[in-house]
Amino acid sequence: MSVDPVAISRTALDVEWQRLQLIAQNLANENTTRVGGGRAYRPVSLVSAPDQMFERLVAEGSRVAEPHGTRVLGIQVEGGGVRRVHDPRHPDADKDGFVTYPDIDHAHEMTELVKTARSYESNLTVMSLAQQMAMRALDIGRS
Repeated sequence: MSVDPVAISRTALDVEWQRLQLIAQNLANENTTRVGGGRAYRPVSLVSAPDQMFERLVAEGSRVAEPHGTRVLGIQVEGGGVRRVHDPRHPDADKDGFVTYPDIDHAHEMTELVKTARSYESNLTVMSLAQQMAMRALDIGRS
C-alpha cells in the first residue's frame, strides 16, 4: 500500500478553495436584491465527500484500502428564506414598499470562513511535513 499524503492534501486544498469562493460569494451578495431571474440571491454551499465511500472500504474486508482524498459532489442552494425590509424608495420595492433580501446569516458565514481557512491551512501543513519527511528520508538514505 502506498499512501501519498501530498496528493490527498492537494484534493482537500482544491475542495476548501472552492468552499472559500462560495462563502465569499454569499457574503458579497448579502444585500443583493435581484439576480438573473428577478428574485433575491439565494445562498449556496459546497457539498463534498471522501473520494471513496466508507462502505466500500469496509466491504473490502481485511485488505487495507488506500485513501484517495476528497472531492466535490456539487453546489447546494440553501433553503434559507428571505428578509423583507420596508424601503419604498428602493427601485426593487414591491407595491407595499418592501424590498426582498437574501436571509444570509453573516455570523454563520464568517464561522464557516474561519473553519474552511483553518482546514486549508492544516492541509498546507500536511503537505509541507510530508515533503520534509521525504527529504529527510533521502538524506538518511545518502548516509
